[in-house]
Amino acid sequence: MSRFQVRKVAVLGAGVMGAQIAAHLVNVKVPVVLFDLPAKEGPKNGIVTKAIDNLKKLKPAPLGVADDASLILAANYEENLGLLKDCDLIIEAIAERMDWKLDLYKKIAPFVAKHAIVASNTSGLSITKLSEVLPEAIKPRFCGIHFFNPPRYMYLVELIATPTTQPVILDQLETFVTSGLGKGVVRAKDTPNFIANRVGIAGMLATMKEVENFGLSYDVVDDLTGKKLGRASSGTFRTADVVGLDTMAHVVKTLQDNLDEKSDPFYASFGTPPVLKTLIEMGNLGQKSKAGFYKKVGRDILRFDLAGKEYVPGGEKADAVYERMLKKPAGERLQLLRNAEGAQGRFLWAILRNSFHYAAVHLATIADTAADVDLAMRWGFGMKQGPFELWQEAGWLEVAKMIQEDIAAGKALSKAPLPKWVFEGPVAKAGGVHTPEGSFNPSTGKFQPRRQLPVYGIQYFRESLRGDGSPDYKTAGKTLFEDAAIRLWTLDENVDAASGSVLIASIKSKMHAISPDVAEGLARGVEMAEANYQGMVIWSGDEPFSVGADLQAMLPAFMIAGVSAIDGAEQELQNLMLRIRYAGVPVVSAVRGMALGGGCELAVHSARRVVAMESYIGLVEVGVGLIPGAGGLTYIARRAAENMAASTGKDILPFLTEGFTAAAMAKVGTSALESRKLGYLLDSDLVVPNKDELLYTALNEARAMYQGGWRAPHKRLFPVAGRNGLATIKAQLVNMRDGGFVSAHDFHIASLIANVVCGGDVDAGTLVSEEYLMALERQAFCALIVHPKTQERIMGMLSTGKPVRN
Repeated sequence: MSRFQVRKVAVLGAGVMGAQIAAHLVNVKVPVVLFDLPAKEGPKNGIVTKAIDNLKKLKPAPLGVADDASLILAANYEENLGLLKDCDLIIEAIAERMDWKLDLYKKIAPFVAKHAIVASNTSGLSITKLSEVLPEAIKPRFCGIHFFNPPRYMYLVELIATPTTQPVILDQLETFVTSGLGKGVVRAKDTPNFIANRVGIAGMLATMKEVENFGLSYDVVDDLTGKKLGRASSGTFRTADVVGLDTMAHVVKTLQDNLDEKSDPFYASFGTPPVLKTLIEMGNLGQKSKAGFYKKVGRDILRFDLAGKEYVPGGEKADAVYERMLKKPAGERLQLLRNAEGAQGRFLWAILRNSFHYAAVHLATIADTAADVDLAMRWGFGMKQGPFELWQEAGWLEVAKMIQEDIAAGKALSKAPLPKWVFEGPVAKAGGVHTPEGSFNPSTGKFQPRRQLPVYGIQYFRESLRGDGSPDYKTAGKTLFEDAAIRLWTLDENVDAASGSVLIASIKSKMHAISPDVAEGLARGVEMAEANYQGMVIWSGDEPFSVGADLQAMLPAFMIAGVSAIDGAEQELQNLMLRIRYAGVPVVSAVRGMALGGGCELAVHSARRVVAMESYIGLVEVGVGLIPGAGGLTYIARRAAENMAASTGKDILPFLTEGFTAAAMAKVGTSALESRKLGYLLDSDLVVPNKDELLYTALNEARAMYQGGWRAPHKRLFPVAGRNGLATIKAQLVNMRDGGFVSAHDFHIASLIANVVCGGDVDAGTLVSEEYLMALERQAFCALIVHPKTQERIMGMLSTGKPVRN
């Protein structure tokens, strides 16, 4: 099969989803043309231009860098359809009207390239019906492609074939969406709302019905159905507000219009909930209208009261006993909830039972395997476990009997019995739907392995399902050294094999904080890599990369030996950073999620960074009243000198300003792209769209660098801005302090940062070493750690997790 190249994409429809899909294509460097109707007044591309401008204002930001909005080419259906001829993929994302979509397909058909894939981003309309107006030549290249909102951040994309879609087309599209866009693909059958919205919205409706049955308030329900239940932190009703109540009502209507009692035995529970109907009639559509199930008034969050049709004080929490129940092992947890005396416990059992019941009854019609349902719910609705995974963990047959008893007793939402395969055959024998052989396919009655496209060969630790026997990065490969802080290992026992030639360092501490033990382990890893391997990759199979130095680990030494212990600990960290920078083999940091403070310093001192798109990098020590003390400010000063040397300028200060501002204001890049703009990533660093390809890419990069004759950089002296630059920066800081923009302590910290990055009290252009600047870092760090206001910030962060402004 020849490789399907996506050189340019067209997105049809500049609404909320279309514009954001276009934005994400720009994020991953795919040229994109965004189409919409010609404007009735003004420039013909006015509708699209307005949508592109709006992308810069949306939160969460759909663009990695706001200025990249200009890379989206605006077009309209009247003048620019000829642009479609150069597009390899055309994604239709107009409003959910079958007639409008069919009319548009007729219009674009003559302009579609012979090789191009055409896909609809409908959230639930029949893909087969949509394909019927297409010419016979296009039908084999047409399918559904359902992104979840917001498309940059939501991992799930559902692909839906029609009876005429060529299998190779889906394989090609799945490869592009997985590797090119960084998404997790699930293939769904062409049924109303596909998989995630079918199960998820049915679950939300069932939850609302059980809320009525048990008489619970929305804030208590959200407290119960959020993180405590292993679901998205927004719970049920806050999620509805974020999605938009009108959007939710539309998806509900799709279920109502396309299903009936015969095709869905739960149909009776699909009625629009009275509270949803009331809120929509009031114009309270959720977050977009600043009022829905919740409304923010000043600092207070109010919740809607249906009886009085008004907002009342919110913030009520669930009973603590149920939080304790939810921490029990799965089997015990479900038994306790089912037999609970209180309404909250019985409510939780009811919604879990309903989700198991619904997923089992509909598995055969909506998906090929149970894996598709579980992954869709994890990736599309933020669940830690899909319904089948939790059921299997709790004890398959025991839970099945509990569900069947409730159905017989009339407690369930439907009288439909569980399918026979639940109690008989391979599932009952295996104790669940997920096994090392694959996940259960009810159509064949067998366990079916997950698709093995070539793209999944570069995901060494593809997201696994409970019971599927996938390798665990915590134990895979060959362990070379392991303690409580770190694991040093290789993928392959054979050092001569490509997968065994690079050492991997995986930090094990909480939030991957850099304690003295972690630092010692990383130094050990460098030593082992220099002796026997082609390089070292710092990577962990979960987020974050690292939140920085472990302050808590430093406190006991500080209490015993005072500031001298901190000076020694900081010097050890600085020595580690220099050891990594000047190692005899390339050290590559594979960054995913947060790389803050010491985590950022670890990354910038590596020979190369391979970074997942959703990475957030920055020096944030100001938040705890400190300065970056492990070489971060030294890096900023050195990079400013290097950038000046590469230009025609002779004044270092303009090259220093952005780095100083980023550190002094604790700026964090909100994407890998913005982190590059802040200077924490170089143009030579790689940004990887899919988090699961990070390790493969980083290992390849380390090998290629070594085999290409890589050597550590020379240790060089470099010029600093000196006292003149320091005076200029401090004058600006005085204005900020006197204008009330920063506190006196913030001014003090920023002045110390300026002193380090300018090189202290020396002449402009004085040549200094990294060690010299690091000594200034330590001096400032140690002076701050004994400052009362810094200690207030540290203790506040350690106790509440939130910064203290003083």
